[in-house]
Amino acid sequence: MSATHEVAVLAFDGMAPFELGVVVEVFGLARPELGEQPWYDLRVCAQEPGRDLRVVGGVTLRAEYGLAELAAADTVIVPGVAEVGGEVSPELVAALRLAHSRGARLVSICSGAFAVAATGLLDGRRATTHWRYARTLAERHPEIDVDPDVLYVDNGDILSSAGSAAGIDLCLYLVRSDHGAAVANTVARRFVVPPHREGGQAQFIEAAVRPVSPDSDGVACSMAWALERLHTPLSVPMLARAASMSERSYLRHFTRRTGTSPMRWVVAQRVAASLPLLESGEGSVGEVSAAVGFDSAATYRHHFGREMRTTPTAYRKAFVRTAG
Repeated sequence: MSATHEVAVLAFDGMAPFELGVVVEVFGLARPELGEQPWYDLRVCAQEPGRDLRVVGGVTLRAEYGLAELAAADTVIVPGVAEVGGEVSPELVAALRLAHSRGARLVSICSGAFAVAATGLLDGRRATTHWRYARTLAERHPEIDVDPDVLYVDNGDILSSAGSAAGIDLCLYLVRSDHGAAVANTVARRFVVPPHREGGQAQFIEAAVRPVSPDSDGVACSMAWALERLHTPLSVPMLARAASMSERSYLRHFTRRTGTSPMRWVVAQRVAASLPLLESGEGSVGEVSAAVGFDSAATYRHHFGREMRTTPTAYRKAFVRTAG
């Protein structure tokens, strides 16, 4: 990706600040930790630039850029709409269609899917939005295959995410697609996101993210210890010793802290550690599986499929195709 990749995010009157903040955090902050790595040029745009916009909580915001800059960007992000049941302005629809016709990547977060849906560009495609709005989106746009169970959907040129926090997952996924796993993990650490999100939608997350540096917490220390030894055999007794806890106490504290079991967490971290190796294109699937600690390629494929909903070979091909 070139150093001039422009990201435009839409600001609007009555917006909540979280989704906009996520986009600014990921794409707008300077990244000295990446050295000379090219980064994004972020522009906050509004339909009427220069006018004060009310933000939830009594804050006002003024965007310098308008829909012309939005339509000219390489990636266009719509973090929401003012009213889920309202009409999307013809001017915004036209700007989004123009951006797409130029080859821009359209991205929606939460209710932003309604703005992209209004363009007709999602007809016949799969998309998602916040679970509260999924039925409304499906009723208003029956041509769209609305999936309320995933964190995000990637159609290549148009991507959509679920509720607010899922915007973090999608933005990190965009960074991974543009810059690779190592850079995405660096951004995630600065974001201080949890190492793994458990729950009904956990299997749809792009990848587990490694935890921040350990502190005095025994569980955190054991996680950091394990991450340095993913290529070696690991067990609950070994992790408990690293945490200076009994096995019973360790299992209780680990589950309470992470929402998953120690060994399932280890498997997720091994799968995550394998992604940069697959993306590099070097080594066979068997060599990659051994490098991250799986006892066989078959075991690796099984766990990779459960975590990523694809195969290691398909993932590698998709990444190489994206990079190309």
